[in-house]
Amino acid sequence: MPKPRNLVLVLALAYALAALPGYAKKPPLELAGVSCQNPPPLHCPDANCPGPMVIEQGTAVEPKTGRKFFLDYPCDLKRGEKVTFILSLHGAGSYGNWQRHYFPIVDYKDKYRLVIATPNSPTRIWSANDDEYLQNIVNLVYDQVGQNNIKAFWLVGHSQGGMTSNRLVRTDFFKSRVDGWLSLSGGRLGPTPPIPDSFFTAGRSGPAPPKGVPSGAAGLAAAMAALREPPQAAFSFIFETGQHELGDQPIPDASPWAAKYGCGARVRKPDVVDTKAGYVYDSTRQDPGSDAWGRLPRPGTAEVFEYPNCKGGRVVADVIRVGKGHTEGLEPAVTEQLVKLMLSAKTSAHAGI
Repeated sequence: MPKPRNLVLVLALAYALAALPGYAKKPPLELAGVSCQNPPPLHCPDANCPGPMVIEQGTAVEPKTGRKFFLDYPCDLKRGEKVTFILSLHGAGSYGNWQRHYFPIVDYKDKYRLVIATPNSPTRIWSANDDEYLQNIVNLVYDQVGQNNIKAFWLVGHSQGGMTSNRLVRTDFFKSRVDGWLSLSGGRLGPTPPIPDSFFTAGRSGPAPPKGVPSGAAGLAAAMAALREPPQAAFSFIFETGQHELGDQPIPDASPWAAKYGCGARVRKPDVVDTKAGYVYDSTRQDPGSDAWGRLPRPGTAEVFEYPNCKGGRVVADVIRVGKGHTEGLEPAVTEQLVKLMLSAKTSAHAGI
């Protein structure tokens, strides 16, 4: 045991070292006044997620519009740490917290150092009226994390959220920032088989879709046609879809986006096998349901196809969930595989703008 005088010297030295810059343990960074929690707030249980929970708007507030959104990030995030930023958009008629569990990357935020913003449209369908709100969220995250600490920025969108991502990458604000787009059944930059009629036959037991949602095959085809020409922006592109959404037809090998970057011929990677189901599904379209629209969550297998050796380290890939439709929530292993594909893209010059 140290003598009293020695003990005083030891304590004095400890206090002096703690006062030195960089020596004292820095507290984790808090973003947008949102305290980080594990498990994240308003997280669904493994099954039977309560309806009131999936329509929650979020725990963060975008100050300029006063609109809520979810902001998830690693609970031990340090100031100056490099992260990947993801803006994840729900589909028409949906909600932010449903999207947060449809594509549950929130479960991988700590492991892969992800900052994820999941916004909500008050009309439940995205339009140009929401662009300012979305831009404000992006600016807020860049300001809070530090623009030089965002090594990549990805847009993720399911269904009409994917179509909105396609529109956003054609706007000045986003085309200069986005490094990648992950389309979750939200359109492919290239040919796909026609959507089968059964996609539109699932019986609705819930409320009618919000106004402005394209109805039927003709309406959806018209909406997709408006975005058919490839965007001018430069980014990686991953397309994920359910096999039944394709009418059980294969995705063509051709990819204009892969050709743009001089990628090699498409290669099939090992299948991803999930023994656990996803969190959510569309409970309003099961009376009766349809294979193409989507049934209850369940385990499954996903086929992964990648175009290798793209210029600039871009990633171009297709992922098909076998035996699934449009609305079964993604299972954990295929979710993680998509995250790995996103992170495998080389950081572009867009990051840090």
